[in-house]
Amino acid sequence: MISIIAAVAQNLAIGYENKLLYWLPDDLKRFKALTTGHTIIMGRRTFESLPKGALPNRRNVILTRSRMVFPGADVYSSLQEALASCAPEEDVYIIGGASVYKEALPLADRLCLTEIQDIPAKADAFFPPFSKEEWTEGWAEEHQPDERHTHAYRFVDYVKTVG
Repeated sequence: MISIIAAVAQNLAIGYENKLLYWLPDDLKRFKALTTGHTIIMGRRTFESLPKGALPNRRNVILTRSRMVFPGADVYSSLQEALASCAPEEDVYIIGGASVYKEALPLADRLCLTEIQDIPAKADAFFPPFSKEEWTEGWAEEHQPDERHTHAYRFVDYVKTVG
């Protein structure tokens, strides 16, 4: 199964200057719970934004056209090549950035989004628009602001509508 996982603002903003827009501890916990033990695919810039390099307990796959070596990660020059390296029964999570999300959207079976009830003042990376007619909300969980989360948000899993 190919899943896309992202935290998106109301205007689909996902980042600014190669950094996440929001610090949401529960979103990070959900990301870890969903992706641990599975394959994560990301672009080079997303990998470079990770504070400690390759994420533990996951197969890290980086998409880049350069011949760079990234410790703890497999490198492929295209999304198709990376997906071909995965077993058919393998759970694969696409974790960014914007161009990788755009390329992966038609191939994905599920969107695991954290929808943040805010529009950031600055953003330079955006999640691709997607049709709610092509995706059905399979599960959602609402969260209000609290001492650790400055904005309301909701976890929502969209499943690709068949046919």
